[in-house]
Formats: sequence, structure tokens, C-alpha cells
Amino acid sequence: MADQAIADKADFIRAHTAWLAVPHTPEISLHLADEITEIWHKTEDDLEKLGLPPPFWAFAWAGGQGLARYILDHPETVRGKRVLDLASGSGLVAIAAAKAGAASVDANDIDAFALAAIALNAAGNGVCVEPRAGDLIGQNGDWQNNNWDVILAGDIAYERDMAARVFDWLYARMRSGTDVVIGDPGRAFLPKTGLVELAEYRVSTTRAIEDAEIKRTKVFRLHHG
Repeated sequence: MADQAIADKADFIRAHTAWLAVPHTPEISLHLADEITEIWHKTEDDLEKLGLPPPFWAFAWAGGQGLARYILDHPETVRGKRVLDLASGSGLVAIAAAKAGAASVDANDIDAFALAAIALNAAGNGVCVEPRAGDLIGQNGDWQNNNWDVILAGDIAYERDMAARVFDWLYARMRSGTDVVIGDPGRAFLPKTGLVELAEYRVSTTRAIEDAEIKRTKVFRLHHG
């Protein structure tokens, strides 16, 4: 069953996930994989045979949970501002920003299933989030004439080449005046400099996708340094 053969991605998501409260942000529920859903048990090879990308959108990753918690607890970070949630996945952080009073929220991902999940999850939480497709990294201008006041990004430092590319872009946006706030649970390729720690959380997760059931997750603001 290839991607293009799935006429309605929303139906696929509903059929293969459960509507669950997020452990560290119980104010927000998402369509997530759990032990009772088929997608939980599928390996990456299984999904590739079906023509489906890995379902990163079906999990509430620790970095995103920590960042969403921070935004809900510190709404002044986004209140009244134009916000981009980069590599949004499930849309968790974008939904938190909308709940915290952002003027507008774009949720960007390159996976079409993630974009469908973002739309479903935002609607289920009663907030307005705009799913946005495409790879933004390396673009010099603002995407589709949008000027973001704040860029949020959760769990983006787990692969060397990707992390280098993403952080180069984020630091460039920061130097141009955009506030950049990230959540990270101790991934290997988080930059060692240019970060100001804002908060730390102990986030519940699962050994099905992580190396521990509790991940120490930090929230940082990028700064000149």
C-alpha cells in the first residue's frame, strides 16, 4: 500500500492510532501509536515495504514534550506572536503555541502523513494551526512571505548531518532577529555553544522508541555566542 494509494491519510491515521493525552502535557491529546495499535509493532522495514515513511508523527517525542510544557507554562514566549514549529511531527508544540495565545502558528514538516496528523490533532484540540509542507532549511527569505517572530523546534539533534544543517539555519534566523527556542532530551548532536538553558523536565516516554522510560529534557534559547 504505497503513499499515493492512500486516498485519505486522515482515515489511515485514525485507524492506526489512539486518541491519547500526552504524558507531560495532559492538556493536549494526540493521535498516537500505542501498544494496542498496529503501527506500534511495525518496524521501519515493514513500513518501507508498504511505501510509508517512518511514522515520527505518531509519537510524542521527549524533546517536543518538554518544549510544549515550557510554552504552556510560559505563554509570554509566544503570546501575540507569529510562530513556526519546525519539523512539527504530530503538531504537539504547534498546538501548545496556539493554546498559549500565539497570533498565528505554522507547523512545518516534509512528511505528508505528519501534515495530515497535525491537522487532525489541531482540530481535536480546538485550535487553529496551519500545516505547511516543504523543506525550509537553507532558504534565505521568509517562507511564502511569512515573517516569524518565534521558531520552535523539538528533538532535532538526533542525526549528525541533519542537526548541522538545521542549526546553521536556526542560528541564521536568530541573528536576523527571530527568537528560537528548542527542546532536547540529550541527543548526541546538540550544539555545545550558543544555547541558554531555560528549563529542565523529567519526561515520561517508552523504551519502544527511547533508551529510558524517563528522559531528562531541557529547553534552550539560541543566543549570540
